[in-house]
Amino acid sequence: MRMIPRSLAWRLALMFALATALLLGGIGVYLYHALEHEIVWRDDQALKGRLERMTALLNDSDSLEVLRQRPGLYANMLDNRESLLWLLDARGQALLEVNPVQRTVPQLPRTRSIRLETLKTPSPARLAWVTVHFQGQPVTLVAGRVLDERTRMLGDYRHRLLASLLGGALLALMLGYWIALRGLAPVRRLAERISDIDTRHLHHRLPHTGEVSELRVLGRDLNVMLERLEQGFMQLSRFSEDLAHEMRTPLSNLMGQTQQAMQRDRSIEAYQSLLGSHLEEYERLSRMIDSMLFLARAEQPDATFHHAPVDLQALVAQLCDYFEGMAEERALTLVPCACGWVNGDVDLLRRALANLLANALRYANANSTVTIGTRAHDDVTELYVCNDGPQIEAKHLPLVFERFYRIDASRQTPDDSGGLGLAIVRAIAGLHGGTASVDNHSDGVCFYLRLPVAQSLS
Repeated sequence: MRMIPRSLAWRLALMFALATALLLGGIGVYLYHALEHEIVWRDDQALKGRLERMTALLNDSDSLEVLRQRPGLYANMLDNRESLLWLLDARGQALLEVNPVQRTVPQLPRTRSIRLETLKTPSPARLAWVTVHFQGQPVTLVAGRVLDERTRMLGDYRHRLLASLLGGALLALMLGYWIALRGLAPVRRLAERISDIDTRHLHHRLPHTGEVSELRVLGRDLNVMLERLEQGFMQLSRFSEDLAHEMRTPLSNLMGQTQQAMQRDRSIEAYQSLLGSHLEEYERLSRMIDSMLFLARAEQPDATFHHAPVDLQALVAQLCDYFEGMAEERALTLVPCACGWVNGDVDLLRRALANLLANALRYANANSTVTIGTRAHDDVTELYVCNDGPQIEAKHLPLVFERFYRIDASRQTPDDSGGLGLAIVRAIAGLHGGTASVDNHSDGVCFYLRLPVAQSLS
């Protein structure tokens, strides 16, 4: 059974009631002990005063017989049936006794100064005694008070305090619930506005709740979250649309070529050519699927990779050797000028730089150079791939790393990455704790990959 209520208003009310109960309980305990201490102190003073008055009577009397014959001299000191008085000789025998409750004569040690003690049995009683000399003999004066009335009075006081505590806690609970309902009204209004937002209304924003500072901060953060959700949802919608478009092209080619081939019989060479064309489209689809799987895995929170220092000079030299044939076909010159080390996965970094290099070769002007180099910035190494070619318009620069984004959709080649190459570069940079960016220079375009410097070369 769930003991804590689900309602925030009831939780606040319970905490308010608990705080009130603790406060009232602390005050009640303090008042109770203060009253008890005051009553005890007054009773003790009264008992000491009776002993002093009895001592004065003994000093003014010639014999005990006078005191026995005139009990009014000391009986008028006792105002109720709970008062006790004994005059004990050296053997503890009562010479004088006022004992309306018939309590047993106590056995008390001699003392020249007044002593006080509380007896627990047979019933609680407070005693004060002192030893004085009367007619050359030591006698003990004992004044006492039965505590039954005091016990009943303090018990009644405790019950009233407890009843007040329970009543105050209950009143605090109801009052706290009412206050919580009033105080949480802006939260309910905010919840109503949030409930109206769905996938079709992600553009809606929450109003600035100026009346409550905490809700103003919450509303601002929720609006930021809604903006991120809207951007993510729009990106997902664009991704679905782009994915359908990218896959429709090779599938349309496959279906069109197959339908055309089925209209009449063809030679074996024609069928072989058709199968070769189909194979190119299948390879294109396979590359697209592999790239999408890589991006999906790279975005997982628990994505990991092999972490080790990577020699950039050796890596760039290997890539230049690989792309040398493609560069010669397009009358381009590769200029490697990389050095240094970074922390990362050599296979992933090779893939990222290969995508940047292939992109630079694809759009570079003929008879120009493509440069791959590095620059060191404190604990970050910046890799750059620059070519001489058409610059990218400013409106396209923030979008080139998006999936399936093409500046010119008509410029597709059979060996391109299907619009996922630069998205893979950004994903690999993110896996390494780095960033990817692009910018225009005087004669072309530069892509940058910023990665942390290796801490060790082991």
